[in-house]
Amino acid sequence: MARTTLLGRVAWYVAAVIERRDESETARTLVLKVPQWPGHNAGQHVDVRLTAADGYTAVRSYSIANATQGDLLELTVEQVPDGEVSPYLARTLSPGDPLEIRGPLGGWFVWHPVALEPVQLVAGGSGIVPLMAMIRTRAQAHSRAPFRLIYSVRSPGATMYAGELRRRALEDDGLAIAYVYTRATPPDWPRPTQRINATTIAESVFPAGQNPACFVCGPTAFVEAASGFLKEAGYNPTRIKTERFGPSGGTS
Repeated sequence: MARTTLLGRVAWYVAAVIERRDESETARTLVLKVPQWPGHNAGQHVDVRLTAADGYTAVRSYSIANATQGDLLELTVEQVPDGEVSPYLARTLSPGDPLEIRGPLGGWFVWHPVALEPVQLVAGGSGIVPLMAMIRTRAQAHSRAPFRLIYSVRSPGATMYAGELRRRALEDDGLAIAYVYTRATPPDWPRPTQRINATTIAESVFPAGQNPACFVCGPTAFVEAASGFLKEAGYNPTRIKTERFGPSGGTS
């Protein structure tokens, strides 16, 4: 049973790790069983709390990666060099271990499958995680809302959910994905390494005239740059929702 401590409208739960799988060279997905989990919306996150034997606690925020699936919750954690929490989650935590989480948290950076308008997603690195929850929720709900994703990543080996994204793009003509590689490209890739810029935005996003809902997630500098390019492309600033994370790898 989950032990909960009510804090406002959310609660602390003791989840159980039931599976761990690799998502990239440095990222792992933890599948958690959370009895009494109330469900969540695509784009929300949870707080994770680790407590040491001496009572010291560390709390970090991580985006939820999956669509609501009963009492199952998925968190994808990228190991941050010299991180305090992410190495333990990504390398040490194993099936059967408990994990304290609080959530679901966040009500602004969310997508609801009842919306039928075009959705433009822009991800930098592990910023793909909450956007993947939106892609999975769209598929689960059989939504026909057209989605486009621009995914900026260091290299092919750093790409999270690579196989699943490839499959979904092939099987679903309502989902289009464009990649930007910043340090190394796949063999025979038609473009050199580059950062996201006005050209990659203009070539890959929905036209501004379609007034799409837009979600941008990644490191602070990436989010600021991508949001700026979207505005230059004519996007309505009030339609651009952003989520950024700091050195810990959690959301902010």
